[in-house]
Amino acid sequence: METSALMSEQHVEPVVVSNKKVWAGRILSGLSVAFLLFDSIGKLMMVPQVLEGSEQLGYPVSSVRGIGLVLLASVVTYMIPRTSVLGAILLTGFLGGAVATHVRVDNPLFSHVLFPVYVAAMIWGGLLLRDERLRALLPLRK
Repeated sequence: METSALMSEQHVEPVVVSNKKVWAGRILSGLSVAFLLFDSIGKLMMVPQVLEGSEQLGYPVSSVRGIGLVLLASVVTYMIPRTSVLGAILLTGFLGGAVATHVRVDNPLFSHVLFPVYVAAMIWGGLLLRDERLRALLPLRK
C-alpha cells in the first residue's frame, strides 16, 4: 500500500525547452518537409525530369506515381504533431531505400548515396528539438 502511495505522489518536473531549440527544430523539419514535398509532387505530376531520373535509377515509369504517393503520405504523417514520430519512422525507411538505390547504381558517396542520410538526420534532429515526447524518450546527456 505504501509503495503505490509513493508512486502516485511522484512529481515529474516538466522539461523546459528554450524557444530557440523549438524554432531550430521547426526550421530543420520545415526544410526536410519542403524538399520531400517537392520530390513527391514531382513524382505525382510525372514531371519528365523526374521520370528520366527514376529510369536512370532503375525504376520503371509505372512505379513513379506510387512511390510519390507513399512519400506524400509519409510526409503528411510526419507533419501532423500526433503522428510525427510514426512519420519520421516511415520516412527513415523510405530514405533507406533511396540509399540502397544509389549504392546499387554506384553513385558518388557524399553527393548521392549519403544525401538521404542527411535528410533523415534533419528529420530526426528537427523532431528531437521540437517534440518534448521524443526528448523524454531519448534524453540527451550533457
